[in-house]
Amino acid sequence: MQQVKSETFLAGAQMVHPRALPVPVRTQRRRLANRVNRALVLHGRLVRRGVLMVVLAAAALGVYQLREPIGNLAAMLGEIAQGNFAQAGLAIGEISISGQTLTAEQDIFDALGIAPHTSTLGFDVDAARQRIAELPAVQAVTVRKTYPGDVAVVITEKVPVARWRVDGVTFVIDGRGDQIGEDRGAYGELPLVIGDGAADDALVMIRAIGTVPRLQDGLVALSRIADRRWDLIYDTGLRVQLPEQGVAPALRRLVSYQDQYQLLDRDVSIIDLRLDTIVAIRPNKTEESDKS
Repeated sequence: MQQVKSETFLAGAQMVHPRALPVPVRTQRRRLANRVNRALVLHGRLVRRGVLMVVLAAAALGVYQLREPIGNLAAMLGEIAQGNFAQAGLAIGEISISGQTLTAEQDIFDALGIAPHTSTLGFDVDAARQRIAELPAVQAVTVRKTYPGDVAVVITEKVPVARWRVDGVTFVIDGRGDQIGEDRGAYGELPLVIGDGAADDALVMIRAIGTVPRLQDGLVALSRIADRRWDLIYDTGLRVQLPEQGVAPALRRLVSYQDQYQLLDRDVSIIDLRLDTIVAIRPNKTEESDKS
């Protein structure tokens, strides 16, 4: 490449006045853009703060103008959350209950707390389970809900050990003597105990009489006397009076008397075993004794 000396270039140059140089013409839009850029450079922080204040004021004005529609929308959403899911197909439509015998279905329904428009989403399983568990005969309970609208309740009831008749009403009791339901005829095979305080000590006496099967033939009830001792009551009207202490030896003596003398088959109304050295017997009244 051939180099050109600066002297040669300057030799052909001409003097031109600066005002004669060509100047590009700026449009109105260009001028406005330059002013905006200059303002942002010099006062950018104040400009941004002002714009933010204007936006916030506009938003507040918009919310104020829309306060009624927003309130109506919130109320509608609240109603949906409280129960209108039922109208959307999530209403509880089927309730299945199993495992209960002593517990009335109505009591379980009441404990569930399900209203006609209760939705599956709004149904509180834990609260319902707690209420059902407090029913007298319930040992354990499982409550499940399945969508869209099913509730399943599985009951495990306490084990009844006896029937307790008091004041003309017969209850079913558990091993602790607690009432777990009213006897409606479904537990006729359970031993019957009668009298005040009989429920509390029923299991001990039932176990004692269970060791002597020969004494159970014709036995209809175990009667608690003064909350201190027991009588055996048979279907013939015979009453066997047991002692307050030493029930097991007294029962063994009665088995021995039955083996030797068929004492339970005799025409007697009372066999008194309250003293371990004496057996007192009261015969039934005969027609001759009635005449005399």
